[in-house]
Amino acid sequence: MKSIESKPLIGITGPDHGGGAAWFFTAVSVILAGGLPERITPSRPADPERLDGLILGGGADVEPKKYGQELLEKAVLVKNRRTVFEWLLSILFFPVYWIIRYFRHTKSAAIDLERDALELTLLEDALEKGKPVLGICRGMQLMNVHFGGSLHQDIRGFYIEQPQVTSIFPKKRVVIQENSRLEELLQTNVCNVNALHNQAIDKPGKGVEPVAHELYTDIVQAIEHPGYPFAIGVQWHPEYLIQISRQRNIFRELVRCARKV
Repeated sequence: MKSIESKPLIGITGPDHGGGAAWFFTAVSVILAGGLPERITPSRPADPERLDGLILGGGADVEPKKYGQELLEKAVLVKNRRTVFEWLLSILFFPVYWIIRYFRHTKSAAIDLERDALELTLLEDALEKGKPVLGICRGMQLMNVHFGGSLHQDIRGFYIEQPQVTSIFPKKRVVIQENSRLEELLQTNVCNVNALHNQAIDKPGKGVEPVAHELYTDIVQAIEHPGYPFAIGVQWHPEYLIQISRQRNIFRELVRCARKV
């Protein structure tokens, strides 16, 4: 167990090309939470023994064959209360998020086999050793696949009566399961989040508990696995919501649990 003064090392996965914005803001979130971030990509892997915690970042789709499907050809394609201070921060951070993500976003790719293999290896090692794991967007989907679950490859069909939200700003409302760990961290059972995904969880994996759903479509927005000290996945991007204290709580808890490893 690490002392209060020591900073646990948190691995943050991403692609070889692009992903600079996600890495930057996730690293800042980890630093603010008291951790030490380390960037991990297929061309610069990390020694799992050195890591105290793991964040599986967003990016390319998980290979469908890993959950028993063939790659599909996709078709062409009211807010919760916040303090005045958080609103001001949102106004200040939004252009920064947008500009950096515009120039440093993850390059589009159908699948990334090398990244899949790297992250599944790191995930298995972290879970086996009781290290905290946070999956963000693709990372949450990969966690579900690891436990034997499946994904919806294209979620456009869910948005018939309601438009699909795609924004780094918190415009999507999700409902969080009462008495879940995520509700405890976010201190609410209704929350507005951002949305950058085009896939979602279909069948939950073994032991995986969906703990948040989109308000109108019921699409899974967060998962937990109670069989591990900290195994949480969120479909949104809390790293782009640094200005909201409740979202920073996710990283604080990750770092707190990493100190116990």
